[in-house]
Amino acid sequence: MQTIEFKDFDKIELRVGTILRVEQFEKAKKPAFKIWVDLGEQLGVKKSSAQVTVHYTPEDLIGRQVVCVCNFAPRQIADFMSEILITGFSDEEGNIVLTSVERQVPNGAKLH
Repeated sequence: MQTIEFKDFDKIELRVGTILRVEQFEKAKKPAFKIWVDLGEQLGVKKSSAQVTVHYTPEDLIGRQVVCVCNFAPRQIADFMSEILITGFSDEEGNIVLTSVERQVPNGAKLH
């Protein structure tokens, strides 16, 4: 594993947000959702495509706080512009389990 300096880590904007809206992403190559996340007053609502359909339904996701990378360049996925990366970990089968917070914190709070 390569080591990095703290200044490198500090460049990554990892922030928490609350999922507001979820739709099936029919045009995605792999099963995915279109997700809208409220990242607070400073960043507003951002969109993401996430392949999390194995462990979550749209109803499970609404209101959940998730950890997002907010300073990647936007990425076009089919007909949808993904603006943030919602983070997660692979389970034993490679399906994503979302990264969340232990307690509710303000939307837009930065990971330290």
